[in-house]
Amino acid sequence: MAFARSSMQVTSTAFEQHQAIPARYTGEGEDVSPPLAWHNAPEGTKGFAVICHDPDAPLVKDGSYGFIHWTLYNLPGDITGLEENTPIGTPGSNDFDKRGYGGPMPPEGHGKHLYYFLVLALDHQTALPEGLSMAELLKEVEPHLLGIDRLVGTYQRG
Repeated sequence: MAFARSSMQVTSTAFEQHQAIPARYTGEGEDVSPPLAWHNAPEGTKGFAVICHDPDAPLVKDGSYGFIHWTLYNLPGDITGLEENTPIGTPGSNDFDKRGYGGPMPPEGHGKHLYYFLVLALDHQTALPEGLSMAELLKEVEPHLLGIDRLVGTYQRG
């Protein structure tokens, strides 16, 4: 998988890079997806996908590690972000065995975890079915990946 970062930059009005994610966006709060914004998408971008991954989670599944909190795809190439609790896009499966967003909720006493909100810029608009896992999504979009960037937030339970 070619995960070369690009000039694209991902931000949020809810939290800064490497800062705490407000409880509202976690499993201990309202469990809604945070607002995300991006700019400087690579030339030729026709679509986007979003993944939220916790690499600190003590889980190994299907040859991968960590915990997938969100896969969202079929996002049009003319948008520059997502509002809080976004209604757009097609939800994929997360590691809670649900579709859509499932906020941070590290195990009790496990300390601070990092949450990578990845935005993938694609060279075409996808029309993928609902419910894809991260692995299935990446298999579909890898040949079309133009660039990627991430916003990293932190969360510690309690």
